[in-house]
Amino acid sequence: MLILFPKTLLLAGCLIGLFYHFSDLSLGGKRADLEKPNFIVILADDVGWGDLGANWAKTKDTPNLDKMAEEGMRFVDFHSAASTCSPSRASLLTGRLGLRNGVTHNFAVTSVGGLPLNETTLAEVLKDAGYLTAVIGKWHLGHNGPYHPNFRGFDYYFGIPYSHDMGCTDTPGYDLPPCPPCPCSQRDCYTGVALPLFENTVIVQQHVNLTSLAAQYAEKATQFIQRASESGRPFFLYLALAHMHVPLVMAQPPTNLSGHGAYSASLREMDALVGRIKDKVDSTVKENTFFWFTGDNGPWSQKCELAGSVGPFTGAWQQQRGGGSAKQTTWEGGHRVPTLAYWAGRIPANETSSALLSTVDVFPTLVSLANVRVPPNRRFDGLDVSETLFHPNSGAAGRIGEIKAVRLDHYKAFYTTGGAKACDGSTGPEEHHPAPLLFNLARDVQEQVPLASQAAEYQAVLPEITRALSAVLQDIATDNVSTADYSHDPTAIPCCNPQHVVCRCQPCRPALEECSREADRTGSW
Repeated sequence: MLILFPKTLLLAGCLIGLFYHFSDLSLGGKRADLEKPNFIVILADDVGWGDLGANWAKTKDTPNLDKMAEEGMRFVDFHSAASTCSPSRASLLTGRLGLRNGVTHNFAVTSVGGLPLNETTLAEVLKDAGYLTAVIGKWHLGHNGPYHPNFRGFDYYFGIPYSHDMGCTDTPGYDLPPCPPCPCSQRDCYTGVALPLFENTVIVQQHVNLTSLAAQYAEKATQFIQRASESGRPFFLYLALAHMHVPLVMAQPPTNLSGHGAYSASLREMDALVGRIKDKVDSTVKENTFFWFTGDNGPWSQKCELAGSVGPFTGAWQQQRGGGSAKQTTWEGGHRVPTLAYWAGRIPANETSSALLSTVDVFPTLVSLANVRVPPNRRFDGLDVSETLFHPNSGAAGRIGEIKAVRLDHYKAFYTTGGAKACDGSTGPEEHHPAPLLFNLARDVQEQVPLASQAAEYQAVLPEITRALSAVLQDIATDNVSTADYSHDPTAIPCCNPQHVVCRCQPCRPALEECSREADRTGSW
């Protein structure tokens, strides 16, 4: 049974930084005496709330995730902290909104910087507490020099430094428009921006074979779980999938490409990958592993049939004006994401929570379960929010990072609206609302009809929202706020060319012998 309890969740005897608790559980001992649990956080890319069968009956492609929902807890009102890649990942790993951690929009292939170095990541906190840490998959928080994940608290890294459409590949996959293949000659294979695959600080493949990427992620993840379990130390695995971001690339191309055929096939592949990780957990460290599955933002609507489902969260008010409820917007479909929590014997099975939570809560939750303290001299949004959730605009419109919408309980106020580019090419213009649009999501999940500003309900709720927004802005203004370096330099592009200062690679592709000879001659590996 779920009971509202501000800022805490009683979970198998552990107080953690969520906002609900299970009434049938008790502490039964001191926190310091409890064994430190393992943590696995799986972050899907561009996944829709309606892509999970347990959320949306129309979806039949996620049997493993649906089984996890039956064996654990499903969150139906869980949100990404931003509606694009880098900001949502930064918030997950720091427990702080972009207005605090400095990451307000995406980093590029040529980005010099990344997540500000004075920000402390979840991996750093857990590593200091004795955890083995690994990130497998997409990083997208800076790849140049000290911004690389191996210098941000992760003992092990295997993956790509940014989205897999941010560089040419040999396996373009399904995309609209198609992701271009790389030009490649015998003498000069890396003149284009070829997507690199890292293992720790070394590039092990460039251009990446996207067809085998999911299998490699699964293999590396299961190997890490096995090694960590044998070590006797607790571990933290952050698995940031390429699914469901375009280009969609599958080991087994779909036989049916009509409609959402390619998307469904890719969704099934992602589901199978998650199932493989869960099977590994259940066969090795089942009793002491907290498993969290969520998404970085909603679907990319302009990709048409290659985009996922927002379920009922269609942003109908915006659709009538162009664009819609999707990635890069503050409409529900842009940031409400499918989320599951699984811990055998600890989290009650087949439970559904309507708790209003977001990815900023991951940091304080895991830190508390590990019985360690959050870093001093800064404030954490995961600890500050209870029934209030703030949505910065991390899309293309407006002042990047500015708070555009506020969620208070089931009310949502828009100070600025705008729609992401839709499949038909339309884009909703940015509109400012001095008297904010106010929706009651309990009655209107489609965000179709805002409350009349003269209505008693509007007049009663708006002062509470105004106070909440003013309080958080004042809190941010007096906080230890970071600033990200968003400058660009072509030499920051990861590459296998040993003549570039930032390049670290193993020999790969057609230039193998020439690269090896040059590296031996110059000593520049």
